[in-house]
Amino acid sequence: MTIKILGSGCINCQKLEENAKKAVEELGLKDVKIEHIYDLEKIVEMGVFLTPAIAFDNEVKAMGRIPEIEEIKGWLRESNQS
Repeated sequence: MTIKILGSGCINCQKLEENAKKAVEELGLKDVKIEHIYDLEKIVEMGVFLTPAIAFDNEVKAMGRIPEIEEIKGWLRESNQS
């Protein structure tokens, strides 16, 4: 699985990336890759118009806000059950 952080690299984007990394670490997941997408064209192609945003593989889970670590962990648990 790949978690994509979508945004320009602003402080909110950095905080979201940090929360995602902590969620993955706290759950002990080794097969999750985190990548940051800075390219505005690619971000819009994914249907995101407010940043920061987070997507699991290509499914956008949140945009325009910074989800807490626990919320991200919930999404990770859901994804691993699929």
